[in-house]
Amino acid sequence: MSAYWERSRHADRRLFLAARTAILRTVRGWFERNGFTEVEPNLVVPSPGAETHIEAVAADGGYLHTSPEFAMKRLLAAGERRIFYLGKCWRKGEAGPLHAPEFTMIEWYRAGAPYEEIMDDCIEVVRVAARAANASALTWRKRSCDPFTAAERISVRDAFAQLSPVPMPADSDAFSAALVQHVEPQLGDGALTLLTEYPISEAALARRSPRDPSVAERFELYSCGVELANGFGELTDPVEQRRRLIEAMDEKEKRYGQRWPIDEDFLAALAHMPPASGVAMGFDRVVMLATGARHINDVLWTPQ
Repeated sequence: MSAYWERSRHADRRLFLAARTAILRTVRGWFERNGFTEVEPNLVVPSPGAETHIEAVAADGGYLHTSPEFAMKRLLAAGERRIFYLGKCWRKGEAGPLHAPEFTMIEWYRAGAPYEEIMDDCIEVVRVAARAANASALTWRKRSCDPFTAAERISVRDAFAQLSPVPMPADSDAFSAALVQHVEPQLGDGALTLLTEYPISEAALARRSPRDPSVAERFELYSCGVELANGFGELTDPVEQRRRLIEAMDEKEKRYGQRWPIDEDFLAALAHMPPASGVAMGFDRVVMLATGARHINDVLWTPQ
Protein backbone atom coordinates (compact mmCIF):
# COMPACT_ATOMS: atom_id res chain seq x y z
CA MET A 1 0.00 0.00 0.00
CA SER A 2 1.25 3.49 -0.79
CA ALA A 3 2.21 5.92 1.97
CA TYR A 4 -0.59 8.18 3.22
CA TRP A 5 1.36 11.27 2.07
CA GLU A 6 1.42 10.21 -1.57
CA ARG A 7 -0.91 12.53 -3.44
CA SER A 8 -3.04 9.90 -5.15
CA ARG A 9 -3.81 8.11 -1.89
CA HIS A 10 -4.43 11.34 -0.02
CA ALA A 11 -6.80 12.48 -2.75
CA ASP A 12 -8.79 9.26 -2.35
CA ARG A 13 -9.18 9.97 1.37
CA ARG A 14 -9.70 13.72 1.21
CA LEU A 15 -13.52 13.70 1.34
CA PHE A 16 -13.46 11.42 4.40
CA LEU A 17 -10.99 13.72 6.15
CA ALA A 18 -13.01 16.83 5.33
CA ALA A 19 -16.07 15.13 6.82
CA ARG A 20 -14.03 14.20 9.90
CA THR A 21 -13.17 17.87 10.44
CA ALA A 22 -16.82 18.90 10.10
CA ILE A 23 -17.95 16.17 12.51
CA LEU A 24 -15.25 17.07 15.03
CA ARG A 25 -16.26 20.72 15.02
CA THR A 26 -19.98 19.96 15.26
CA VAL A 27 -19.68 17.37 18.03
CA ARG A 28 -17.48 19.66 20.10
CA GLY A 29 -20.08 22.38 19.66
CA TRP A 30 -22.83 20.04 20.88
CA PHE A 31 -21.00 19.43 24.13
CA GLU A 32 -20.34 23.12 24.66
CA ARG A 33 -23.99 24.01 24.02
CA ASN A 34 -25.06 21.39 26.56
CA GLY A 35 -22.97 22.79 29.36
CA PHE A 36 -19.96 20.47 29.23
CA THR A 37 -16.44 21.66 29.97
CA GLU A 38 -13.69 20.23 27.79
CA VAL A 39 -10.84 18.83 29.87
CA GLU A 40 -7.26 17.88 28.98
CA PRO A 41 -6.02 15.09 31.25
CA ASN A 42 -2.42 13.88 31.18
CA LEU A 43 -1.69 11.36 28.44
CA VAL A 44 0.87 9.49 30.56
CA VAL A 45 -0.68 7.77 33.58
CA PRO A 46 0.63 5.53 36.40
CA SER A 47 -1.93 2.81 35.63
CA PRO A 48 -3.95 2.52 32.41
CA GLY A 49 -7.11 1.04 33.94
CA ALA A 50 -8.93 -2.18 34.73
CA GLU A 51 -9.12 -3.97 31.39
CA THR A 52 -8.03 -7.59 31.43
CA HIS A 53 -7.60 -8.02 27.68
CA ILE A 54 -6.19 -4.63 26.63
CA GLU A 55 -2.43 -4.13 26.27
CA ALA A 56 -1.16 -0.66 27.10
CA VAL A 57 1.77 1.22 25.57
CA ALA A 58 4.56 1.82 28.09
CA ALA A 59 5.88 5.39 28.37
CA ASP A 60 8.44 7.18 30.51
CA GLY A 61 6.81 7.45 33.92
CA GLY A 62 4.00 4.99 33.27
CA TYR A 63 1.73 4.26 30.30
CA LEU A 64 0.00 6.14 27.52
CA HIS A 65 -3.61 6.19 28.60
CA THR A 66 -6.03 3.67 27.08
CA SER A 67 -8.84 5.97 28.25
CA PRO A 68 -8.92 9.20 30.31
CA GLU A 69 -11.41 7.57 32.70
CA PHE A 70 -9.43 7.60 35.95
CA ALA A 71 -8.32 11.21 35.46
CA MET A 72 -11.82 12.40 34.62
CA LYS A 73 -13.26 10.71 37.69
CA ARG A 74 -10.69 12.57 39.77
CA LEU A 75 -12.04 15.79 38.27
CA LEU A 76 -15.59 14.79 39.26
CA ALA A 77 -14.27 14.27 42.79
CA ALA A 78 -12.78 17.77 42.59
CA GLY A 79 -16.22 19.23 41.89
CA GLU A 80 -16.67 19.22 38.11
CA ARG A 81 -20.21 18.33 37.02
CA ARG A 82 -20.24 17.91 33.22
CA ILE A 83 -16.95 17.21 31.46
CA PHE A 84 -15.81 15.77 28.13
CA TYR A 85 -12.57 14.74 26.46
CA LEU A 86 -12.04 14.60 22.72
CA GLY A 87 -8.54 13.37 21.98
CA LYS A 88 -6.05 10.56 21.55
CA CYS A 89 -5.84 7.21 23.33
CA TRP A 90 -3.52 4.24 22.76
CA ARG A 91 -3.96 0.46 22.86
CA LYS A 92 -1.01 -1.68 21.83
CA GLY A 93 -1.44 -4.31 19.17
CA GLU A 94 -4.91 -3.23 18.04
CA ALA A 95 -4.91 -2.86 14.28
CA GLY A 96 -7.47 -3.70 11.60
CA PRO A 97 -10.40 -2.23 9.65
CA LEU A 98 -12.02 -0.96 12.88
CA HIS A 99 -8.93 -0.62 15.11
CA ALA A 100 -5.86 1.60 15.23
CA PRO A 101 -3.28 1.55 18.04
CA GLU A 102 -3.56 5.35 18.26
CA PHE A 103 -7.16 6.49 18.00
CA THR A 104 -9.52 9.30 18.99
CA MET A 105 -11.95 8.94 21.86
CA ILE A 106 -14.87 11.04 23.00
CA GLU A 107 -15.43 10.45 26.70
CA TRP A 108 -17.89 12.34 28.87
CA TYR A 109 -19.42 12.31 32.34
CA ARG A 110 -22.50 13.74 34.01
CA ALA A 111 -22.45 14.01 37.80
CA GLY A 112 -25.79 13.16 39.39
CA ALA A 113 -27.25 11.69 36.18
CA PRO A 114 -28.70 8.19 35.68
CA TYR A 115 -26.98 6.13 33.03
CA GLU A 116 -30.10 6.24 30.87
CA GLU A 117 -29.33 9.94 30.36
CA ILE A 118 -25.88 9.07 29.03
CA MET A 119 -27.54 6.58 26.65
CA ASP A 120 -29.68 9.41 25.30
CA ASP A 121 -26.53 11.53 24.90
CA CYS A 122 -24.91 8.79 22.82
CA ILE A 123 -27.81 8.63 20.41
CA GLU A 124 -27.83 12.39 20.00
CA VAL A 125 -24.05 12.62 19.46
CA VAL A 126 -24.27 10.02 16.67
CA ARG A 127 -27.13 11.97 15.10
CA VAL A 128 -25.11 15.19 15.31
CA ALA A 129 -22.23 13.44 13.57
CA ALA A 130 -24.48 12.08 10.83
CA ARG A 131 -25.96 15.52 10.17
CA ALA A 132 -22.48 17.04 9.99
CA ALA A 133 -21.56 14.46 7.34
CA ASN A 134 -24.87 14.98 5.49
CA ALA A 135 -25.56 11.28 6.03
CA SER A 136 -29.11 9.92 6.16
CA ALA A 137 -27.77 6.52 7.23
CA LEU A 138 -24.75 4.92 8.85
CA THR A 139 -23.19 2.19 6.72
CA TRP A 140 -20.67 -0.61 7.14
CA ARG A 141 -20.01 -3.54 4.80
CA LYS A 142 -23.32 -3.36 2.94
CA ARG A 143 -25.30 -2.88 6.15
CA SER A 144 -27.29 0.22 6.96
CA CYS A 145 -28.63 1.91 10.09
CA ASP A 146 -30.90 4.93 10.33
CA PRO A 147 -29.62 6.94 13.32
CA PHE A 148 -32.69 9.17 13.28
CA THR A 149 -35.23 6.43 13.93
CA ALA A 150 -35.97 5.36 17.51
CA ALA A 151 -33.08 3.40 19.02
CA GLU A 152 -33.66 -0.16 20.19
CA ARG A 153 -32.76 -1.36 23.69
CA ILE A 154 -32.13 -4.96 24.71
CA SER A 155 -30.51 -6.51 27.77
CA VAL A 156 -27.55 -8.86 27.41
CA ARG A 157 -29.62 -11.70 28.85
CA ASP A 158 -32.45 -11.13 26.36
CA ALA A 159 -30.01 -10.70 23.48
CA PHE A 160 -28.49 -14.13 24.14
CA ALA A 161 -31.93 -15.68 24.51
CA GLN A 162 -33.21 -14.18 21.26
CA LEU A 163 -30.13 -14.02 19.03
CA SER A 164 -27.60 -16.64 20.10
CA PRO A 165 -27.68 -20.40 19.35
CA VAL A 166 -25.76 -20.96 22.61
CA PRO A 167 -26.83 -19.89 26.12
CA MET A 168 -25.03 -17.01 27.79
CA PRO A 169 -21.72 -18.41 29.18
CA ALA A 170 -20.70 -17.80 32.78
CA ASP A 171 -16.95 -17.86 32.01
CA SER A 172 -15.64 -14.42 31.05
CA ASP A 173 -13.64 -15.48 27.98
CA ALA A 174 -16.40 -17.72 26.70
CA PHE A 175 -18.87 -14.88 27.27
CA SER A 176 -16.78 -12.45 25.22
CA ALA A 177 -16.30 -14.96 22.41
CA ALA A 178 -20.01 -15.80 22.22
CA LEU A 179 -20.99 -12.13 22.36
CA VAL A 180 -18.67 -11.27 19.47
CA GLN A 181 -19.62 -14.29 17.37
CA HIS A 182 -23.35 -14.58 17.91
CA VAL A 183 -24.79 -11.36 19.33
CA GLU A 184 -22.84 -8.31 18.20
CA PRO A 185 -23.16 -8.97 14.43
CA GLN A 186 -26.96 -8.76 14.74
CA LEU A 187 -27.09 -5.46 16.62
CA GLY A 188 -27.71 -2.07 15.05
CA ASP A 189 -29.41 -3.24 11.85
CA GLY A 190 -31.85 -0.58 10.70
CA ALA A 191 -31.64 1.36 13.98
CA LEU A 192 -29.09 2.10 16.68
CA THR A 193 -29.11 -0.57 19.39
CA LEU A 194 -28.27 -0.19 23.07
CA LEU A 195 -27.13 -3.44 24.68
CA THR A 196 -27.72 -3.09 28.44
CA GLU A 197 -27.36 -4.82 31.81
CA TYR A 198 -24.10 -6.71 31.44
CA PRO A 199 -23.25 -9.42 33.98
CA ILE A 200 -21.49 -7.87 36.95
CA SER A 201 -18.38 -9.92 36.12
CA GLU A 202 -18.12 -8.03 32.81
CA ALA A 203 -18.23 -4.52 34.28
CA ALA A 204 -15.31 -3.85 36.62
CA LEU A 205 -15.97 -0.08 36.80
CA ALA A 206 -19.78 -0.02 36.83
CA ARG A 207 -22.19 -0.03 39.75
CA ARG A 208 -24.68 -2.82 40.32
CA SER A 209 -28.19 -2.35 39.04
CA PRO A 210 -30.59 -1.50 41.87
CA ARG A 211 -33.19 -3.66 40.12
CA ASP A 212 -31.00 -6.75 39.74
CA PRO A 213 -27.69 -7.03 41.66
CA SER A 214 -26.46 -9.77 39.31
CA VAL A 215 -26.07 -7.22 36.50
CA ALA A 216 -24.30 -3.90 36.16
CA GLU A 217 -25.35 -0.52 34.86
CA ARG A 218 -23.26 -1.01 31.75
CA PHE A 219 -24.33 -0.51 28.13
CA GLU A 220 -22.79 -0.54 24.67
CA LEU A 221 -24.09 1.25 21.59
CA TYR A 222 -24.09 -0.56 18.22
CA SER A 223 -24.65 0.35 14.60
CA CYS A 224 -24.35 -2.13 11.71
CA GLY A 225 -22.86 -4.69 14.09
CA VAL A 226 -20.10 -2.25 15.11
CA GLU A 227 -19.60 -1.19 18.73
CA LEU A 228 -19.52 2.60 18.96
CA ALA A 229 -19.64 3.32 22.69
CA ASN A 230 -19.27 1.72 26.12
CA GLY A 231 -20.89 3.41 29.12
CA PHE A 232 -21.56 2.95 32.82
CA GLY A 233 -23.43 4.06 35.83
CA GLU A 234 -20.15 4.62 37.66
CA LEU A 235 -18.99 2.63 40.66
CA THR A 236 -18.00 5.02 43.47
CA ASP A 237 -17.28 2.58 46.31
CA PRO A 238 -13.47 2.52 46.69
CA VAL A 239 -13.47 -0.75 48.66
CA GLU A 240 -15.50 -2.58 46.03
CA GLN A 241 -13.48 -0.91 43.27
CA ARG A 242 -10.20 -2.09 44.79
CA ARG A 243 -11.53 -5.63 44.99
CA ARG A 244 -12.56 -5.56 41.33
CA LEU A 245 -9.27 -4.04 40.16
CA ILE A 246 -7.28 -6.72 41.96
CA GLU A 247 -9.55 -9.40 40.53
CA ALA A 248 -9.09 -8.02 37.00
CA MET A 249 -5.32 -7.82 37.37
CA ASP A 250 -5.16 -11.35 38.79
CA GLU A 251 -6.96 -12.54 35.68
CA LYS A 252 -4.67 -10.45 33.45
CA GLU A 253 -1.58 -11.97 35.06
CA LYS A 254 -3.01 -15.47 34.76
CA ARG A 255 -3.77 -15.08 31.05
CA TYR A 256 -1.04 -12.74 29.81
CA GLY A 257 1.70 -12.82 32.45
CA GLN A 258 1.40 -9.12 33.25
CA ARG A 259 -0.50 -6.81 35.56
CA TRP A 260 -0.92 -3.07 35.90
CA PRO A 261 -0.30 -1.33 39.23
CA ILE A 262 -3.30 -0.30 41.31
CA ASP A 263 -3.83 3.46 41.05
CA GLU A 264 -4.06 4.39 44.74
CA ASP A 265 -4.70 8.06 44.05
CA PHE A 266 -7.68 7.13 41.88
CA LEU A 267 -9.13 5.02 44.71
CA ALA A 268 -8.60 7.88 47.17
CA ALA A 269 -10.44 10.26 44.85
CA LEU A 270 -13.25 7.77 44.30
CA ALA A 271 -14.31 8.15 47.94
CA HIS A 272 -15.13 11.80 47.15
CA MET A 273 -16.68 11.29 43.72
CA PRO A 274 -20.42 12.03 43.44
CA PRO A 275 -22.83 9.57 41.80
CA ALA A 276 -22.26 9.90 38.06
CA SER A 277 -22.59 8.24 34.69
CA GLY A 278 -20.13 8.27 31.83
CA VAL A 279 -19.31 6.82 28.43
CA ALA A 280 -16.45 6.40 25.98
CA MET A 281 -17.23 6.60 22.25
CA GLY A 282 -14.90 5.73 19.38
CA PHE A 283 -14.82 8.92 17.35
CA ASP A 284 -13.03 7.38 14.36
CA ARG A 285 -15.67 4.65 14.09
CA VAL A 286 -18.49 7.17 14.17
CA VAL A 287 -16.79 9.06 11.34
CA MET A 288 -16.32 5.83 9.39
CA LEU A 289 -19.96 4.84 9.55
CA ALA A 290 -21.20 8.37 8.88
CA THR A 291 -19.03 8.68 5.75
CA GLY A 292 -19.18 5.11 4.43
CA ALA A 293 -15.42 4.61 4.82
CA ARG A 294 -14.15 1.07 4.31
CA HIS A 295 -11.21 1.17 6.75
CA ILE A 296 -10.28 3.23 9.79
CA ASN A 297 -7.19 4.46 7.91
CA ASP A 298 -9.53 6.27 5.50
CA VAL A 299 -10.55 8.67 8.29
CA LEU A 300 -7.18 9.17 10.02
CA TRP A 301 -5.11 12.13 8.87
CA THR A 302 -1.82 10.28 9.41
CA PRO A 303 -2.50 6.54 9.63
CA GLN A 304 0.31 4.32 10.90
